[in-house]
Amino acid sequence: MARRGGPGRDKAAAKGKAPAKAADAPAKGRRSGGRAEREPVARPVGGGLAELIPDRERPNGWSLLIDGAPQSHVDLDDPAHLSFAYQRRIGHVIDLAAPPLQPLRVLHLGGGAFTLARYTAATRPRSTQQIVELDAPLVQLVRDHLPLDPQARVRVRTADAREGLGRFPDGWADLIVADVFSGARTPAHLTSAGFLTEVRRVLAPSGRYVANLADGPPLAHLRGQVATAAAVFPELALAADPVVWRGRRFGNAVLLASALPLPVAEFTRRVATDPHPGRVEHGRALGDFTGGAAVVTDEAAKPSPAPPPSVFENP
Repeated sequence: MARRGGPGRDKAAAKGKAPAKAADAPAKGRRSGGRAEREPVARPVGGGLAELIPDRERPNGWSLLIDGAPQSHVDLDDPAHLSFAYQRRIGHVIDLAAPPLQPLRVLHLGGGAFTLARYTAATRPRSTQQIVELDAPLVQLVRDHLPLDPQARVRVRTADAREGLGRFPDGWADLIVADVFSGARTPAHLTSAGFLTEVRRVLAPSGRYVANLADGPPLAHLRGQVATAAAVFPELALAADPVVWRGRRFGNAVLLASALPLPVAEFTRRVATDPHPGRVEHGRALGDFTGGAAVVTDEAAKPSPAPPPSVFENP
């Protein structure tokens, strides 16, 4: 199942829980007392009950939840706005992938509300983008209520992420973004060296891979994912909240990998000065972080750990 994970959301992205009953009404909303009032939207999708909840602080902002877990946030008026901390970190990777405004060929594994594809289209016009998303009802919900800019060159394919990846030719992508969750867990077949070998095949020689990972104490999954990526890519960096690095709570980490040197200094600066500051490790320090973790094979692969229920509670 290809869906977004939302464990590392910001407080601003978690405004209000879904009501007990949410109507499948148009996201444009209705008028009451001379003022437009947007209604929540709810619809069963492949991964559970999907809900679109209006952002009360942004006139055309919406949060996507699935079975109550935050998945994505979109502002249709400002697609360059990224509400979740992990998405901003991936946004930094998109910004640093090439000189400003230069179009990219981007493959998104996992679609959610198409947040990062919208960001790329807004910041890098004329980019060619492909989204691979397994959950066809979710794709239709997003198309119906959060339509893409018709000028954006974004194609959506309904397929399993690894199966869809295998259909792309060698060297097609300048950037591959993996943000694939079944519920709140990364499927096992997307955690192995075999999967990352396919990622490297589809990347251009100078291309980059960025993945949203989620883990909690004792960070065994995250250590294994870094060790596995290091077996395929010579250059790595990992960004996460300090409390996640210290193994004090469950959260998101953004893994960046490439065959060529990465813009670590600038990526580190941007992550550190973000509204939700994080820390970046690379080189020997990141190697030490793995603690001798084994490379994950297809045969030994397991899904990422399930987050505790408290992760999705509002503050």
